[in-house]
Parts: sequence; C-alpha cells; structure tokens
Amino acid sequence: MKYQLTALEARVIGCLLEKQVTTPEQYPLSVNGVVTACNQKTNREPVMNLSESEVQEQLDNLVKRHYLRTVSGFGNRVTKYEQRFCNSEFGDLKLSAAEVALITTLLLRGAQTPGELRSRAARMYEFSDMAEVELTLEQLANREDGPFVVRLAREPGKRESRYMHLFSGEVEDQPAV
Repeated sequence: MKYQLTALEARVIGCLLEKQVTTPEQYPLSVNGVVTACNQKTNREPVMNLSESEVQEQLDNLVKRHYLRTVSGFGNRVTKYEQRFCNSEFGDLKLSAAEVALITTLLLRGAQTPGELRSRAARMYEFSDMAEVELTLEQLANREDGPFVVRLAREPGKRESRYMHLFSGEVEDQPAV
C-alpha cells in the first residue's frame, strides 16, 4: 500500500485528524498539543506515555514524508503542525467526512466493531444508522487506491466482526474457533 505508517506515526496522524474536526479553534497543534493528544487517557487504545522528543521525531518524519506541514506565521510563537495525510490541496488521498471519522477512530483505538465505530466516531461524524457505517467500511475496503480497512474474523463469543485499518500494514487475522 502507498500509505504506510508506524504505530507512532498512526497515533500522531490520528490525533491531528481528530483535533482538526473536534477542536478546530485550537488546530493546527503545537508539539505540546500533539503530545497531550497522543497521551490522552480517553479514546485511545493503547494508552501511551510518549515524551516530547518521541513525538517530535514522529512529527519530523511525517513532515519529511509530506503527511504533515509546519505552520508558522505572524502571531505564532511556536511551530504548529497540520495534517496533509488526506483531503489536502496537493495530496492524493481524498476521503469523505464519514470515511475520515472511521479511519481516525481506527487509527486511535485499533480494531473495532461497526457498532463501536458508530458511537466512538460520533463527535466527528453523525452516522444515520448502522447501514451507513457498514457501507462506509465496505467502501474503504474496496477502494481502487486501497484497501484501507479489513474485516477481521469474528472472535469466539462475539456477535460482530471487527474492522482494522491497513495503514500500518497487513493485520494478523484472528481465525474464528
């Protein structure tokens, strides 16, 4: 796949995508803002405790790969970062608001069921029903420039299959027992 991210890069991109939608008045984010977002105790799986230098290293890598850009202008005392991963003027990856919400939630929380995705992505996009969530997941799984998500085998004792993003490589599918 064209878009490959390490686990830490996925966390940084996910945080910037989330904050772009949920707190536009504070976006773009400073290094400190990205550290706080990455280490947030809610809406993150796994919970991380990244240092400023670890986050700065990821930000630098992502800027070099053109997934982020730095923003500094009149009135900005510190460098801020904004994502260019998707829906940017010069980027190739174009996603709908529904797709961004699902991808962001998967980047931040890992594999989840459609029901979990619907409730956890609600701050970024209000899905009308479960059918819309499932249709959006299907579209992400079948894109010509993708796939971007994969449906995992249903776990024993669970009603629904989980989905996972593919931006960090192939997922070890857990076979149903």
